Amino acid sequence: SSGINAEYGVAATGDAMGMNMISKGCEKMLHFLKTVDIFEEMIVLSLSGNYCVDKKPSAMNWINNRGYSVSCDVTLKCDVIKSVLKTSASALAELNASKNYVGSSLAGCIGGNNAHANNIVSGIFLATGQDIAQAGTSSMTLVTMECVGEGDLYVSVTMPCIEVGTVGGGTSLPAQKNNLKLLSSDPDMEINAALLAQVVCGAVLAGELSLLSALCSGDLVKSHMQLNRANR
Repeated sequence: SSGINAEYGVAATGDAMGMNMISKGCEKMLHFLKTVDIFEEMIVLSLSGNYCVDKKPSAMNWINNRGYSVSCDVTLKCDVIKSVLKTSASALAELNASKNYVGSSLAGCIGGNNAHANNIVSGIFLATGQDIAQAGTSSMTLVTMECVGEGDLYVSVTMPCIEVGTVGGGTSLPAQKNNLKLLSSDPDMEINAALLAQVVCGAVLAGELSLLSALCSGDLVKSHMQLNRANR
């Protein structure tokens, strides 16, 4: 310990996820520090000390963010909830509180206040060439549901740690590159990383509504049996 007060470092990495860029920059900094007189006897144990915190859900990333921090929301009308989701606003709000708040808290989850965000995040990560090892941290999600108006439902999803990029890594693979183009509003251009993060968040919101509705209506197991790949 040198007694020097190190501050939390922040860097922008454009449309790349940027972990390799940050690693290169940190390595350069360490090499430079070894040339400074007061650090000439410094021994570098490792480039990473896990404080970054990469590929591990953590309170630090939940609070300080890592990658993109995205929120999205929607208000569903009563008739849509009844006809499409086969349930009610009050039932969804109650289940969300009991499952995603109480249940996840009892389990000691960090950023686990959701039903199955990782299902959606992992699927998009594989399809768009992201680092699948970061799907767990990127899935840290807070879902809120509140009854409003005459039987309507307000839904909000907050994801403070979506680690995505649209250049570098697996994004250059032919299939993944094509999928990124499909997500763009301009067919001749790829989507940028910020918009991809928004797509992830919006898809997670839809997925949360789908699963929670299936749990409310008691259709979860039945739908799994009917749509099981083995039955096709």
